[in-house]
Amino acid sequence: MNFSAVILAGGKSSRMGRDKAFLEISGQTLLARQIQTARAAGAMEIFISGRADADYSAFGCGVLKDNYPDGGPLAGIEAALAAATHPLLLVLAVDLPEMNVEFLRQLSTNCKPNTGVVPRIGDELEPLAAFYPKAAQSLAATFLGKHSNAVKYFAGCCAQNSLVVLVDFPKLHGRLFRNCNTPDEFFVAGR
Repeated sequence: MNFSAVILAGGKSSRMGRDKAFLEISGQTLLARQIQTARAAGAMEIFISGRADADYSAFGCGVLKDNYPDGGPLAGIEAALAAATHPLLLVLAVDLPEMNVEFLRQLSTNCKPNTGVVPRIGDELEPLAAFYPKAAQSLAATFLGKHSNAVKYFAGCCAQNSLVVLVDFPKLHGRLFRNCNTPDEFFVAGR
């Protein structure tokens, strides 16, 4: 199945103290790792939803500007859904260093041409490593237009509207969704 991908790298990184996308693990930036992971999972085109003050030219991906400033990750998702040329979009947060190709491929097997998939670990949705259909763009725009940018709520509404299915994974998969927001969390992830 053909799909597009977006790496969400536009956060302020205020708790980290510097742009997380350019932190390195084993000599590779988090952004380069996620691009490589998305490509290996089968993405036909990859976008970066990034910061206005960063230079992403070395990564060879299209860079998207949010249509809704200060809309957080949902604004990046909305812009990517609008730009994607394939029916499904893989959304992948830049700060998930343990995410891997095998999981994304397994997740994608639950997709249908116009229906995405959001993983659920226990009772928690994991909407920042998920597939959304292009049809979800109007729902994202509606949320953002009402100044509502909670991605978990958006993912839940996508499920209620049959735009995505929720797929349960065992708690051991929770490690894949550990993100790096602070220097201490990054230190642990880089070990």
